[in-house]
Amino acid sequence: MTTVGLLYPGHSAEDDYPRFEVLLDSDIRLPVFHTDIGEDAHRVDALLRMGEAGRLAEGVEELRLAGAESVVWACTSASFVYGWEGAHEQIRTLARAAGLPASSTSFAFTHAVAALGAARVAVAATYPQDVTDLFTAFLKASGAEVVADRASGIVTAAEVGTWGRGEVLELARAGDHPDAEAVLLPDTALHTAAYLPELEELLGKPVLTANQVTVWEGLRLADRRAWAPKLGTLFARRE
Repeated sequence: MTTVGLLYPGHSAEDDYPRFEVLLDSDIRLPVFHTDIGEDAHRVDALLRMGEAGRLAEGVEELRLAGAESVVWACTSASFVYGWEGAHEQIRTLARAAGLPASSTSFAFTHAVAALGAARVAVAATYPQDVTDLFTAFLKASGAEVVADRASGIVTAAEVGTWGRGEVLELARAGDHPDAEAVLLPDTALHTAAYLPELEELLGKPVLTANQVTVWEGLRLADRRAWAPKLGTLFARRE
């Protein structure tokens, strides 16, 4: 059995992770440990507080007791908001606290983009424009070329968590760009586990979503390969 511990802020789309367990159809376990979201706001000051070391450390003991082999801070915005170097320090601090390999959804995106060999990407974000700009800057710092970014202006994770199939497909379609080799949907508050094949069929290219890359990153850290065609190109077996 492989257990990936997920630190998730608040309650919005954490029910994606049990769905991923079912779709992976294996001995992989993805227990979720909630951190205090503080103020639910896609605003820089609130996101900086949300990602503080003390908040992340709250779930670490439970995570270790659950037998986790790796840990992922399952949040994008409260990672990239610290900038490239600050986000690295956040994860180093988490790894020391947990005594486990650690990462965040922000770095999961950069590693997944590299794994797909996608040089040019488009961002379809739920966030306000200023927060979306910070994610774009983070991707550029990783070496990716961002050919387009779309901001939806949603302030709270709670609202994002209410979005269903129609809103998710429209977000991806509106954020796509002809030059993009992959489209990124960066919010872990957005339900996407049920829509991955449809998203890729709609756009005709790989789609990376926050909860999807979070799971993939945790498995990568645990040195576990998993194949599940229903989870998109990232999890598809390549000869």
